[in-house]
Amino acid sequence: MSSNLAGLSATDAIASVATDFRELPAEPVDYLADGPLGWPGYDDARRAAKESSEQDEAVVSGTATIGTGRAVVIAFDFRYLGGSVGMNTGDRIARAFETARAEALPVVSLIATGGSRMQESMCALRQLQRIALECQRTRAAGCPQLAVLRDPTTGGVWVSLGAAADVVLAVSGAQVGFAGRRVRSGSDVDDPAYTAEGQFDAGGVDQVLPADELAGALAGWLDLLCGEHDRTPPEPPRALGHRDLPADGWTAVRRARAAERPRAEAYLDDYFTERLLLSGDRCGGVDPGVLCGVGLRAGRSIAFAAQAGTATTPAGFRTATRLVQLADRLGLPVLTIVDTPGAANDAASERAGLGAAIAELFSAIAAATVPVSTLVIGEGGSGGALAFTAPERTWVTPDAYFSVIAPELGAAILKRSVDEIPATADSLRLRPQDLVELGVVRGIVDHSM
Repeated sequence: MSSNLAGLSATDAIASVATDFRELPAEPVDYLADGPLGWPGYDDARRAAKESSEQDEAVVSGTATIGTGRAVVIAFDFRYLGGSVGMNTGDRIARAFETARAEALPVVSLIATGGSRMQESMCALRQLQRIALECQRTRAAGCPQLAVLRDPTTGGVWVSLGAAADVVLAVSGAQVGFAGRRVRSGSDVDDPAYTAEGQFDAGGVDQVLPADELAGALAGWLDLLCGEHDRTPPEPPRALGHRDLPADGWTAVRRARAAERPRAEAYLDDYFTERLLLSGDRCGGVDPGVLCGVGLRAGRSIAFAAQAGTATTPAGFRTATRLVQLADRLGLPVLTIVDTPGAANDAASERAGLGAAIAELFSAIAAATVPVSTLVIGEGGSGGALAFTAPERTWVTPDAYFSVIAPELGAAILKRSVDEIPATADSLRLRPQDLVELGVVRGIVDHSM
């Protein structure tokens, strides 16, 4: 396997991540005219590109084996006019998506492109709308879409085929951005925002990997997204902390806030035999306190969105919404884990659309056609925690609490003294056993599997 997927031809890029590739039949490319615009020298440029790349277009597409199953693969060859998209390229991409829908296969795009083909002007640019339509139709058909961003991935293909994928992987150090290097302003030419790593930091890429790890990553994702799953509700994880129940409300709060209490990572590790993480809200934000992805439990794929104990930001709510909507499209059941003092209440979060982000997650869970199960493992702080919970399938651990407000804040609103905070905690009825009695949760999980 090559260690430089970013610089490979289309066929070599396919060979580096897949086996048994079978190219789809393509209509012959017409070289008799200088394209739809009659662009002088376009014929010569295409002939030269064909000689240098040994391809008659910028895209090669077909079916191949990746991991344990078949997939439709779309691979760009940057040697052919910079991997640019023209009308014929659009034909090949559309045919690949049609094949994916007809055969119920996932789509894997190996992208290396400078964007739309200048010599075909708007006839080329309109292919982006065509690609977007094919992506949407394939999404509606329940076929997963994965993109690998090679070097470079710029222009309209990044925004129509790359950023639209369900899972976006990128080669370390690859140039990624809507604006190509030659059209950026002077001060931005080498800004790290236009790199795979910069896109990851901004929530636009799920994983940045060395080229020699991409084959394994693609196989892992496809096995999880396309493997065995059904609409049976996920069972809640077992408890990992205290076995006994708290005697009073303030004890429940202190247990949930204890530094030594098991957190989301521990629960996910105990629950799944393997798992992969999605990253980012696709809106410019990443919340490291929200862990989203897909895991394998007893041979079954289950999507998860877990709060990791911090105040949840708008990016965290949007990432969880992205996960729930993806799971719903693919028919994956969802497990959510609640552990947060509440939604982030700083001014930056308000400016970033906190209210709308919380509302979107409430709506996504309410609209989900797949079953959603929830376990509260620590703090369940107000609406920021409730947004992650399933209305009818929520459980709690012995060292967790759930409350409309933190006891300290409740006491402050009621103008009570600090000494009255424990009594306020009791009045809020936030203990696990209180939540069961009130019908807020189904039950308290124990340590058995």
